[in-house]
Parts: sequence; structure tokens; C-alpha cells
Amino acid sequence: MPNITKKALESSLKKLMLKKPLDKITIRDVTEDCGISRAAFYYHFRDIYDLIEWSCIEDAAQALQGKKTCADWQEGLGQIFEAVLENKPFVLNAYRCISREQMENFLFQVTYSLIRGVVDEKSREAAVTEEEKAFIAGFYKYSFVGLMLDWIRQGMREDYQDLVRNIVLIMQGSVDHAIRNFAGAERKKR
Repeated sequence: MPNITKKALESSLKKLMLKKPLDKITIRDVTEDCGISRAAFYYHFRDIYDLIEWSCIEDAAQALQGKKTCADWQEGLGQIFEAVLENKPFVLNAYRCISREQMENFLFQVTYSLIRGVVDEKSREAAVTEEEKAFIAGFYKYSFVGLMLDWIRQGMREDYQDLVRNIVLIMQGSVDHAIRNFAGAERKKR
């Protein structure tokens, strides 16, 4: 069951970010807006940036909702872009006010789990180590996040569905190929 207090704080922060930049919003502003005490805020979050991180990860997890298999990862990727677009004012405000590294970390967590689910599924019968699976997922994670950050930086003007379609075209068969290459390299070592 979702945490009602966290959701209320998230909702207030998003509402406030429509009116002013993140760096001008205080914890007091957020807690007064939703009628929750500062102590309750600090029980759940270290600071505003911790709330933003939680919000981004929560929104992305909602968008994915189990879409981490070969059959539906493309839909999951599209839903991540859609969730970002639906929260455009929040995301652009956060993008301008937090470091690129923080934004990358949010997106890395989400995209890695999406890709790792596909890699795990495709490598069930392959002689591929956990480290190799992590490497493959990490490789694609950097591509996805780089493209998404460019899209965000450019104001999300490009149709994200075109971007997703292009990513799918590039990815078609490439995870399978990477797994086969690692499995073949492993056999050669023996």
C-alpha cells in the first residue's frame, strides 16, 4: 500500500514547482501546503532532493509496472518517457536545479532494472556470469539515459514515440547478440 504521507508531500512539491523554481522551495513551503508536520517530512526524507529522488523513482516504477520482459520492455520504455512528459514542469524544474549526476542516478536506477529484466530473461540458457549480465545491462542503461537527458535538455519537444521507436530498432537483436558473444568468449576461456 502506498505511503499516503509521502504521496501528499510529493503532490505538494509538484504543485509548488509549477509556481516557482525548486531552489526557492523550502521544506516549510511543502509541509504547509499539504498540512503535514516538518517532523513527518524528516521522518521520510533527508531533504527536498531526497523527496525529488523518491518521486522520480516512484513515478517511473508506476510507469513500468512489471514491464521488464522481452515481450513488453518497449512499452515500459515508452511509459517512462510518457511519465517524464506528464510531469514536464516538475522534471524541467528539477533538471535545472539539481546536478546532472543526480538526474542521471534517478534515470539509471529505473532504466537499469528495465534492461536487466530483459537480459536476465534472454540469458536463462546461456553461460553468462552475473557480472557479464550487469555489464550488458549497464551498457544499454547509459545509452537510454543519455538519449533521455538530451530529450529533456531540449525541452522534450521531440515526439518521444519516435525516440522509442528508434531505440527499439537499434536494440532489435543486439541484447541476444551480446549474450551470445559473452557466452562464446566464456567457452573459449576454458
